[in-house]
Amino acid sequence: MGLHGDGGGPAGGQAARAGARRAGGLCGGVAVFAAVAAVFTLTLPRSLPGGDSGELITAAHELGVAHPPGYPLFTLVAKLAILLFPFGSVAYRVNLLCGLFGAAAAALLFFTVFRLSGSYAGGILAAGVFSFSRLTWQWSIAAEVFSLNNLFVGLLMALTVHFEEAATAQERSKIAKIGALCCGLSLCNQHTIVLYVLCIIPWILFRLLKEKELSPGSLLKLSLCFFAGLLPYIYLPVSSYLNQARWTWGDQTTLLGFLTHFLREEYGTFSLAKSEIGSSMSEILLSQVTNMRTQLSFNIQALAVWANICLTRKDRQSPSLIWLFTGMFCIYSLFFAWRANLDISKPLFMGVVERFWMQSNAVVAVLAGIGLAALVSESNRVLNTNGLQYLEWLSAILFVTCQIYSNYSICDQRTNYVIDKFAKNLLSSMPRDAIILLRGDLPGNSLRYMHYCEGLRPDISLVDQEMMTYEWYLPKMAKHLPGVKFPGNRWNPVEGILPSGMVTFNLYRFLEVNKQKETFVCIGIHEGDPTWKKNYSLWPWGSCDKLVSSEIVFNPEEWIKLTRNIYNWTEDYGRFDPSSWESVANEEMWQARMKTPFFIFNLAESASLPSNVKAQLYTHAYNLYKEIVYLRKEHPVNWHKNYAISCERMLRLQERSSDPEVLLSETIRHFRLYTRKAQNDPQLADISVALKHLRKELQSLRNMKNG
Repeated sequence: MGLHGDGGGPAGGQAARAGARRAGGLCGGVAVFAAVAAVFTLTLPRSLPGGDSGELITAAHELGVAHPPGYPLFTLVAKLAILLFPFGSVAYRVNLLCGLFGAAAAALLFFTVFRLSGSYAGGILAAGVFSFSRLTWQWSIAAEVFSLNNLFVGLLMALTVHFEEAATAQERSKIAKIGALCCGLSLCNQHTIVLYVLCIIPWILFRLLKEKELSPGSLLKLSLCFFAGLLPYIYLPVSSYLNQARWTWGDQTTLLGFLTHFLREEYGTFSLAKSEIGSSMSEILLSQVTNMRTQLSFNIQALAVWANICLTRKDRQSPSLIWLFTGMFCIYSLFFAWRANLDISKPLFMGVVERFWMQSNAVVAVLAGIGLAALVSESNRVLNTNGLQYLEWLSAILFVTCQIYSNYSICDQRTNYVIDKFAKNLLSSMPRDAIILLRGDLPGNSLRYMHYCEGLRPDISLVDQEMMTYEWYLPKMAKHLPGVKFPGNRWNPVEGILPSGMVTFNLYRFLEVNKQKETFVCIGIHEGDPTWKKNYSLWPWGSCDKLVSSEIVFNPEEWIKLTRNIYNWTEDYGRFDPSSWESVANEEMWQARMKTPFFIFNLAESASLPSNVKAQLYTHAYNLYKEIVYLRKEHPVNWHKNYAISCERMLRLQERSSDPEVLLSETIRHFRLYTRKAQNDPQLADISVALKHLRKELQSLRNMKNG
C-alpha cells in the first residue's frame, strides 16, 4: 500500500518496493514461523485432546475415512507425520503437526500484511494477536483440522497480494494457477473456506479480464489447476474399496456414497448439525463480535476499521484488496451465522461454534496490521515526521505480549492428560473380551484412539451404536470385529428384510446372540430401540452401564464392591472451562460415583419389594451418598439434592440406625445448599415448601427431646 515511503518513478518505485518487500517478507515470515512454532511446540498436549481429535487421528493411523466431508488432505498428511516424526505418542505427533500448521498460518499472515504495507510491526501484530488469541492457540495445538484451515486462509490471502503486485502477465498467470491449485486443496480440508474461495476467484478473473489476459485457454488451465487441487478426494473411494481400516466412516465406493459424504448429508449440508434448533442469526452475529473483542481486543477491531477508513485517501495503493478482504469477512460471517444451527446458550455448543470464527478473525487480524501501518503513516504525514515507527513497534510488541501473557496459562496443555485418563479408566474397568456399545463423541473417539492407535485392550470389541443404524457400517466393519456376532446387516427396532435385501435386527436379538460375552453401553443407550427391556436390565458400571439378563438377581453388596473404586480419578470438580471436552469428561467421571447409589435408590422407590428389602436398599443408597458427598468439598450440585432425599427416606423407615435429628438436619442442610446452587431447577418452589415443613418437624423433634 506504500505506507512507509515512495520510490523514484511509479513503475520503478513499485518494482523496487516489491523486490524489497519480497525479501523482507520471506525473512520475516521465517522468523515469525520459528517463534510461533517454538511457543506452540512448548505448550501442546503430549496426549489425546478432546472433540474430534481421537477420530481424526484414528482415521489417519488406520488410513480410513474421517467423518464428513472426509478431510482427505489432513488424513494423508497426519499419516505422514505419524510415520516420520520419531518421538512421542501417536496423538502427540499429530498435535505437533497441527502446531506447525498454525505457525505456518502465522507466517503467511505476516507476509500478507508486510507485502501490503511494508510494515514489519504491522505484520507481527497480525500474526501475533491472531496466533496467540485463546481460540487460535487452543485449536492450533490440538489434532484438529482448524490449524490447517487457518494455513489455507493465510495462503490464499498471501497469494492474492502476490498476484496484485505481479508486474508481468507471465507472473500473474503463474500465481493464478498456483492459487487455483491451492483453492482446490483448501476444499480438501474444511469446507467453510469455500466462502473465501468464492470471493477470491471472481476477483482474480476480473483482474485478468481487466488486463486482457483472460482467454478460454487460460480459463481452462485455471480450471484444471483447481480440479487438480481436489485430487486428494480420490483417497476416499480408494480407502473405502480396500476396506483395511479398522475404523472408517461411510462407503464411498459408489458415486452416491461419495456425494453423501462429500456434501455432509448425514450432518446436514451447509449446517453444523442435523435436526438441531439453534440460536438466531442475530444472536450468533452478536456473539461473534463479542467473542472477537475477547479474543483480539477492541483496539484490534478499531484498527481493522481504520484500514477501511484510510481507503478514502486517493494515494493509497491496492485498495481493492482491502475491500476484498473486508467483503470476505462480511460474507463469511453472515453466511455462517445463518447456517450455524446450534444453541450457543449451551457451553459445549458455544465451544463448537466459536472454532469457526477463527477464519474471520484471521482476516480481521490482517486488516488490523494494515490499519496500524496506515495509522502511523497518516500520523507521520500530519505531524510531518518519521519518528513514530518506534511507537508502531512498541504497540505491536505490547499487543502480542499481552496476548501471550493473558492466554499462556490457559493454553499451556503440556500436563493435560484428562481425555487420555478418561479413556484409559473406561477401558481398564472392563472385563476381558467385553463388547462396548459406544455412543457419543467423547467415549467413541477417545476409546477408539486408545484401542486402535495405542493398542490398549485388544481383547475388547468396540461397536458404535449410531453407526449400526447406517446401511454401510456392518457390511464394512463387521469383518474387523471378529469377536462380535451380528444377526443381520443393520440395527433397526423392527426386524425384517428391507427392500434393498438388508436383514435388520434389534438390540434384543443382538444381545441374545452375544450372550457369551458381557456387553456394556458407553455412554447411554439408543432411545429408539426399547426391545432390550424384554429380558435385560441396565446396571451402573461407572460412566457406562452393563446390560444384564433379567434372570440375574441384583445383589447390592456385591455390586457396591464391584463399582465403588472402579476408576482412579483425581481431577478436582469444576476446574475446567464448561465449554471444553475436559469439563465434559470430568463431569462424567464425577457423576459416575453417584450412579450406583442412584440406581439402588431408584430400585427401592420403584420395585414391589418387601419392606425389609426396601429398607436395606435405602440404607445402602444413604450410606453411599453420604460417603461421596463428604469425600470432597466441591462436587456436582445434584448430589446435595439426592443425598437430602435419601436422608428423608431414611427418616421415614420404621427401623433405622441413624438419629432422626441428624437425618432431619442433614436433609434441611443439603436441600438448602442445593437451592442456593441450582437456581434453574423447576422444582425449587416445591423444595422450598418442603424445607418449611422439615424445619417445623425438626423444631418439634427438638422440643420433644427437651420436654
